[in-house]
Amino acid sequence: MSSLQYNELILDLTTPKVMGIINLNRDSFYKNSQHQTIDTVSRYIDLSLEEGMDIIDLGAFSSRPGAELGNTEEERKRLIPILTAIRQAYPDIFISVDTYDAAIVEMAIDAGANMINDISGGSIDTKMFDMIATKNIPYVLMHMQGLPGTMQQAPNYENVVFDILQYLIQAKRKLNEKGAYQLVIDPGFGFGKTVQHNYQLLDNLNVYKIIDLPILVGLSRKSMIYKPLELTADQALNGTTVLHTLALERGAKILRVHDVKEAKQAILLHQKLMQSRNA
Repeated sequence: MSSLQYNELILDLTTPKVMGIINLNRDSFYKNSQHQTIDTVSRYIDLSLEEGMDIIDLGAFSSRPGAELGNTEEERKRLIPILTAIRQAYPDIFISVDTYDAAIVEMAIDAGANMINDISGGSIDTKMFDMIATKNIPYVLMHMQGLPGTMQQAPNYENVVFDILQYLIQAKRKLNEKGAYQLVIDPGFGFGKTVQHNYQLLDNLNVYKIIDLPILVGLSRKSMIYKPLELTADQALNGTTVLHTLALERGAKILRVHDVKEAKQAILLHQKLMQSRNA
């Protein structure tokens, strides 16, 4: 799949794209991604567009390890007014909404969303796949073992790479059977995985190309970077860029990031490398 389309906006995936993170809550593990007003969101978008952002990803509830599940009404209050304002102010930007609630999906589509990014892969709300198929909206299918509140307590796999491969293939089949085809896959770095699991997934990311769908990776400033380096999330930008480069080399098409400029630079330099190989 070389592109995604919704409401007349097209996202060209022939080259890798940058998805900028906007958390509409105060519970993110990285504080600089938190924005609660349209003014701060607009400032972030303006700067990030200058730096090369292709997609914005709005999330109204935290999905960090240990976070509790949200409720529909609170999510609606945080998300929909800002989403509506963004759509009016930025009619040409591709907007993703980070939610696992099918009711929120319907509201977000009405407010102007172009993509749904579901950390649960349809496991939290069983109505999600039907909603995605009915609306025919691009959908990020992510793998998560357990729930955010408990997912890091004891992650366990027979073979993390192939267990997740099987999960994604089966979920893709279910979505296709319902009529949903505009899909992106995400192995879910940090969502029910140990640091070792995460590096096994990254090393074998090209395995997921067999599913024949674009691959999104969410590596930015995560504990798989700062824990081995004995740093904090605030100090993890350099390590993030290293892992983004490795992910691009293994076939990633969308980088979900806190730092747009550095991610865009990694993509541009990787493209230079690809061009030299084909020269």
